[in-house]
Amino acid sequence: MNIKGKHYRTIWLKEGDSTVVQVIDQRWLPHKFVIEELRNVDQVATAIKAMHIRGAGLIGATAGFGMYLATLEAPRTDRETFWHHLVEAGEKLKATRPTAVNLEWAVHRQLDTLAKIKPIDGIIKTALQTAQAIADEDADFCRRIGEHGVQIIKEIAERKGGEPVNILTHCNAGWLAFVDYGTATAPIYKAYELGIPVHVWVDETRPRNQGARLTAWELLQEGVPHSVVADNVGGHLMQHGLVDIVITGADRVTAGGDVANKIGTYLKALAAADNGVPFYVALPSSTIDWNIYDGLKEIPIEQRDATEVKYIAGLHEGDVESVLLTPAESPAVNFAFDVTPARLVTGLITERGICPASAEGILTLYPERRK
Repeated sequence: MNIKGKHYRTIWLKEGDSTVVQVIDQRWLPHKFVIEELRNVDQVATAIKAMHIRGAGLIGATAGFGMYLATLEAPRTDRETFWHHLVEAGEKLKATRPTAVNLEWAVHRQLDTLAKIKPIDGIIKTALQTAQAIADEDADFCRRIGEHGVQIIKEIAERKGGEPVNILTHCNAGWLAFVDYGTATAPIYKAYELGIPVHVWVDETRPRNQGARLTAWELLQEGVPHSVVADNVGGHLMQHGLVDIVITGADRVTAGGDVANKIGTYLKALAAADNGVPFYVALPSSTIDWNIYDGLKEIPIEQRDATEVKYIAGLHEGDVESVLLTPAESPAVNFAFDVTPARLVTGLITERGICPASAEGILTLYPERRK
């Protein structure tokens, strides 16, 4: 992603100091561009839990770098003590966000890789290499998702005779949610790059407004035509033929094709099904949970603090401030995700191609997962 002509990833090592991990603190966007420095596991855990960073792929990449920082702060008295610290760090990181499977995947990838190495210096070196590999793979997978997904947009554009393809998004499954490119946005960016006319309907995505704050900011940086809409407008747009395709991301997809994503995704899928609008989910394979099939029964749904529902943040006289929306005494409940059943998903766009949202469909792209 280019910001004022300079390319950024969402996470990187500080130039000249490989013991410091830098991230874009997304709490301040779109009004302020703030780079945060992470120097230890506690700071990484806070950044994930308090959503300084968010999005399935970026959470995984951050956890990967968090495990690298754990090797730097672990006591080096003996390997057993050193390893115990790494395991504890992994548990601390996994406890920060329960729904996104990329987090657990990245921690276990680090531990499984490092367990094979005996010298402590070798563990530290390999932890850094593995963290960088996780980040590089995430960016590459998202780039490939864009190359596969753009074919769908291209086909719609041809049917429309050159008229703009109207794409509805929900939440932010863009560059900010991953290391680069994004998932749901990757086909959009690719289409725009190829000169295919597109227009994006950006769901505001309450309660944290990741669409209005983050997706809109991303699209603005790239010059992609878009309009921010209230969450409840999607059904109306579809009824009136103003949406050609819905593309969302995912925080966890079961081996059977059920999709957990930001709360409100299920309602978009229902509206799309009722109006004959194709509903696609874009994701890297690190988001697939190969151990579960029934999303409604088996995917843990995070409940976050009620203040996210009751308050809203915005720019006021140059400062970002929070404003109370509800009666102060009214209780609120904040489910962060919902599950869209596979039957409502037209297809999954992955780094290996597009497949039906079913156990057999997924296995056609990942045959090595057949048991």
